[in-house]
Amino acid sequence: MKVLIVDDEKPARERLKRLLGAMPEYKIVAEARNGNEAIELAREYEPDIALMDIRMPGMDGLESARHITNNERPPAIIFTTAFSDHALEAFESHAVDYLLKPVKVEKLQESLAACSRLNRAQVQDRLDQVSQEEVRKHICARVRGNLVLIPLEDIFYFQAEQKYVTVRHIDGEVLIEEPLKKLEQEFATDFHRIHRNALVRLDKIAGMKNNPDGHQVFFNEIDDKLEISRRHLPGVRKVLKNL
Repeated sequence: MKVLIVDDEKPARERLKRLLGAMPEYKIVAEARNGNEAIELAREYEPDIALMDIRMPGMDGLESARHITNNERPPAIIFTTAFSDHALEAFESHAVDYLLKPVKVEKLQESLAACSRLNRAQVQDRLDQVSQEEVRKHICARVRGNLVLIPLEDIFYFQAEQKYVTVRHIDGEVLIEEPLKKLEQEFATDFHRIHRNALVRLDKIAGMKNNPDGHQVFFNEIDDKLEISRRHLPGVRKVLKNL
């Protein structure tokens, strides 16, 4: 089975490589030093299992795992951590595999065997459960074959059209295939629905205008204007009043 190792510390990666070297049924296909690299390498190599450090600078293991599970062939993920903190309670209650550092060979073998028995639906379900309260800090998109990670604070709005959603951000826009409803649920604290096809970031709104075509919101930093539907107008007024 193909394995991806993800850890920002080289000694931790080397230890996992030594332990896996004694297990001929597992082949290391790539190493990542952070969550960003993990997303790219998981798409490129399609590993069966990812050994994922939790606490890394930039994008942590939990957020990286959430992006990776959107892959067509997501790996089973074994989280590794040096901290026996509250997060481990979530892993245990949802039966997500994890290892405490320094990783011991017996525990690694057990976790690898358990993940090897999971089917794809079970992998997705377990990671959905463990990360359901973890909000992403980035949106991941593919642009001309390259991976683009857009910080959430740089996004002005999401706008749906057919099966795609336009992500309008400070440097332009990209298309993603995530449902608008899912984005609304995950980012409810920072974004508000103004139309059946649009979510806007609250702290990017400059104000609201009424013109012959109806009500619109406009933004700081960009000239875009978005229509507010009659259905959502009362809610938008209430939200803007409280900003």
